[in-house]
Amino acid sequence: MSDVLDYKCPSCGAPLVFDSGSQHMSCGHCGSEFETAALQEYENSKFGDADCEWEGYGSGDWQAEEKENLRLAVCPSCGGELFGEAVTIAAECPYCDNVMILRESLEGPLRPDIVIPFQVNKEAAVEALKKFYRRKPLLPGLFREQNRLERVKGIYAPFWLFDCDVSARIAYKATRVSRRSDARYNYVTTKHYHVLRAGDVGFAKVPVDGSVKLDDALMESLEPYDYGLAQSFSPAYLSGFLADRYDVDAAESGKRANERVKNSARALFDDTVRNNGYSDFHMESLNIRLKRGAIRYALLPVWLLHTKYKEKDYFFAMNGQTGKFVGRLPIAWGKFWGWFFGLFLGLSGAGAFIVWLMEGGL
Repeated sequence: MSDVLDYKCPSCGAPLVFDSGSQHMSCGHCGSEFETAALQEYENSKFGDADCEWEGYGSGDWQAEEKENLRLAVCPSCGGELFGEAVTIAAECPYCDNVMILRESLEGPLRPDIVIPFQVNKEAAVEALKKFYRRKPLLPGLFREQNRLERVKGIYAPFWLFDCDVSARIAYKATRVSRRSDARYNYVTTKHYHVLRAGDVGFAKVPVDGSVKLDDALMESLEPYDYGLAQSFSPAYLSGFLADRYDVDAAESGKRANERVKNSARALFDDTVRNNGYSDFHMESLNIRLKRGAIRYALLPVWLLHTKYKEKDYFFAMNGQTGKFVGRLPIAWGKFWGWFFGLFLGLSGAGAFIVWLMEGGL
């Protein structure tokens, strides 16, 4: 069986891609559209039990670590060979731009449970990036070039979703301060309290980035996703996009999930004290117990641009479902100092003009 899954239009044979607008598989050649479920059934019927002969992987001199981290795929459209990382699920052929889906990365425990399809297309992502640039007057001119905008790639990022129940008991020291005055004195009364909060909280679908390559803080800043629109996984959703499988397993990701859940639980309990009229409070003791719930493996849509400027990495990302955009931009220091000194000289000139007026300049 071929290791590459390539969706072709049943009408004309051209490549099919997932259209985030119609939520169907679309052919850019003849304009045909197909429902993903129907197309999946069609593709499954094509594979049957037929086997293909594996192509050679070179001289056989690969080291064990190289074999583990690299994979060779052959594009079914043009025959071009592509070396990719072992975590790659969907990759773009460098010769014909056809997106290939690597079936081996979807087998057994590597198969995602759910996927959230892209709702925002590339044109909307590029336009959002342009608007983001326009509001940054100190951005280097290199970042405004159209060719960089066109390098925005849609990727399905691997995430672990954790369901967890929390039992918490937190003790606080708190104060209430009141003030009053009479004709002679101002009075300040401070009352001290011992405040106890205890209860159970449930958390559902707490996401944790399952990729070493993706920055955790950047991915978390793209939240929230609407998991009500999640679909049972089908490889058809990946067509036209890039995708990686996880390389941080559920056990390792669970450490981050525990941290996020504990911080969120404490914030909820803190709010019950903060919103109850206390002037100030601080935690005295903390007891939080987590009970393991369900864990799901999901692919979430992200528009991503990674570029370098003066040997530094810069990442920009957009939530492919909601359109939320985040990123860290460099500063053109030449523009900054020109702006600073222009403002400084402008303020100095304004100050001199005011002095001149005060001294009778008119």
